[in-house]
Amino acid sequence: QVQLIESGGGSVQAGGSLRLSCAVSGIRHSDLCMAWFRQAPGKEREGLAAIHRNDRSTTYADFVKGRFSISRDTAKNILYLQMNSLKPEDTSMYYCAAIVCATYFQLTLRQDEYTYWGQGTQVTVSS
Repeated sequence: QVQLIESGGGSVQAGGSLRLSCAVSGIRHSDLCMAWFRQAPGKEREGLAAIHRNDRSTTYADFVKGRFSISRDTAKNILYLQMNSLKPEDTSMYYCAAIVCATYFQLTLRQDEYTYWGQGTQVTVSS
């Protein structure tokens, strides 16, 4: 059974940092392309960042470039999202997602491309 479990969310003041983690079990991490999404109440889910199984390719939404960084530790089966310079508008529920991807898979931030999802971790940024 594939499980993705997020952690690391919490409350922080604007300008602060958080690092989210997503622990993967039930599937070989090295076979996965993975991504982070978020969804605030009343808003659509939006893609933030994705990383290829090759660990060399990443992609980011424009509004997080320079502030968020995606990485992974395949040996530990953990995906990370380092978030710096947080803003109140970053307040949201954050989700990790994964898909078993081929080497030629083109990274995407489209949520319908991802098969496996975590339950989410809440991030609240106060001004």
